[in-house]
Amino acid sequence: QVQLVESGGGLVQAGGSLRLSCAASGRTYTTSTMGWFRQAPGKEREFVAGISGSTTVADSVKGRFTISRDNAKSTVFLQMNSLKPEDTAVYYCAARGTFYSDYVPRDQNYYNYWGQGTQVTVSS
Repeated sequence: QVQLVESGGGLVQAGGSLRLSCAASGRTYTTSTMGWFRQAPGKEREFVAGISGSTTVADSVKGRFTISRDNAKSTVFLQMNSLKPEDTAVYYCAARGTFYSDYVPRDQNYYNYWGQGTQVTVSS
């Protein structure tokens, strides 16, 4: 098993920045591919960004959000800049043991492990 713990959420004004972290512990070999998803009230959970052998981000956050990882610390980050009120959501970290050299799955069903989520609120 692997445990994923998100941190870094909070309240920020529109235009501001936050950096989310997701620390993995346990069987960290199962975190070859990691992703960030978010769920706003009344909406379905959606893909935000993912990293494996490459990285990808959703069109809605392209140019504003960046995903990265520190393998030595088994941690993945989501740098969020130019935040908008519509970015308000609970952000979840997810992991899968499969490594993809040039592809990152966006379907949440591909991910086996999930964190508890961290709230991000962007005020206008």
